[in-house]
Amino acid sequence: MPLIHAVFFTLHDASPAKVNELVKACHEYLTDHPGEVYFAAGPRNPAFVRPVNDQQFHVALVVVFDSKESHDIYQQAPRHNQFIELQKANRKEVRVFDADC
Repeated sequence: MPLIHAVFFTLHDASPAKVNELVKACHEYLTDHPGEVYFAAGPRNPAFVRPVNDQQFHVALVVVFDSKESHDIYQQAPRHNQFIELQKANRKEVRVFDADC
């Protein structure tokens, strides 16, 4: 069963440069993993200000994996762990939502 891995990052410094740095790092380290069927990463769109829109993040990451097993392998992948270490100082909060799809 496919799995959605959605991650929402809140940064210490939400300047355009730091947001862009994180988005770029997502594309560099978190793409092309085995079992990955969809990848997207980008900044929060400030035009969406409806009451239901969460404004408490700066960058969103969505990866769809073909299975929980592929997701679990990704969690231990060297590039994924390198991303976590390199971006640790930049992030204030990370919220992760995993769901079957």
